[in-house]
Amino acid sequence: MDGPTPPTPTGSPGRRRFLGALSAVGALATLSAASAPPAPPPSQRRPQPAPPRREKTGPRPLLIGTYTSAGAGGKGIGVTSYDPADGTITEGETLTGIDDPSYLAVHPDGRTYYAVNEQEQGGLTAIRFRPGGPHEVIGRRDSGGAAPCHLSVHPSGKWLLSAHYGSGSVAVHPIDASGALGERADLVTHDSPPPGPGQQGPHAHQFLTAPDGGHLLATDLGTDTVYTYRLDPSAGTLTRVASAAFRPGAGPRHLTFHPSGRYAYVAAELDNTAVVCAYDPASGRLTPGEPQETGTGSGTSHPAMFAVTPDGSYAYLANRGHNSLTRYRIESGGARLRLLDTVPVGGDFPRHIALSPDGTLLFAANQRSGTVSTFTVDPADGALRPVGEGFASPGAVCALPL
Repeated sequence: MDGPTPPTPTGSPGRRRFLGALSAVGALATLSAASAPPAPPPSQRRPQPAPPRREKTGPRPLLIGTYTSAGAGGKGIGVTSYDPADGTITEGETLTGIDDPSYLAVHPDGRTYYAVNEQEQGGLTAIRFRPGGPHEVIGRRDSGGAAPCHLSVHPSGKWLLSAHYGSGSVAVHPIDASGALGERADLVTHDSPPPGPGQQGPHAHQFLTAPDGGHLLATDLGTDTVYTYRLDPSAGTLTRVASAAFRPGAGPRHLTFHPSGRYAYVAAELDNTAVVCAYDPASGRLTPGEPQETGTGSGTSHPAMFAVTPDGSYAYLANRGHNSLTRYRIESGGARLRLLDTVPVGGDFPRHIALSPDGTLLFAANQRSGTVSTFTVDPADGALRPVGEGFASPGAVCALPL
């Protein structure tokens, strides 16, 4: 769970090749600025071919964010690599001297990475990976709030967005041409509606750009609300334009968009449900549907986040407590989730999951067991198959494959 525990449960030869892989990351795709049209009726819908699979040559970077305080055991950011053919993780270096880098994000240029410093006096750290040279911390800024737990880079590459669990606020920082962060441009605290059942205040948990590129969405599990903002592209200031209310006590923690840009899937942490939401790119408004089961039964389980395959066919949900991954078939152009099964995650408390860029591998960071689990994704039916034993990484809370 992110941040301080809330009243209600939530939070060498190979080296040269690896550094070469890092320099190639500059080709990472950014979010599309154009949204897809509404899904056509089933009678007119044609099957869409899966995107071409990337040629699997050489290792790829895998960054691991950790907790370094409170006996978690993490030492910093793990700079490892994975084999895109079979998912095997190879130990690399650890970038130390960064406090509680629990969540990571990459700049569109692929050369700069950012980490939250999830502490009471929150911070944001910018890191440059230099091919053939040492990794370099190029600066740290105060985030403006308590316990920042999520960050993302605006598709323009000019703004860093962060969410603060402890203070229930979201912030915007400018990014200069070198990738370094400037002084904070804006900070907004979620002061309405009032906190949900069992909550003492707002708990912002995620802040990201919608696929349309014109709106920013912030989930807040303390107020049971997802807020929509517009970003002034010159000043970096925020204007709230909409809000979506979830049922009291739901605890919307994290959302992931369908590739169409018309639907989003929300992990509701506190009531152990999944919610399909319609999204209107014109207004930025999110409309929640009915809560759905996660397949975890009646035991204690706290959904963490969704991951959606690049072709929009399958969605996966990480379940902490139940320690499983739920597989859903995505139907009706993104409007429906059909629960298929759950599989053991192979670790304790899967805090973060992510698919490889080509969608053939899924990685899960298991906080309490201090491991990263790897699964292959069957292209025919989306089935997950574990790859060996979990990779040991004490305090692991984020796994970012590039």
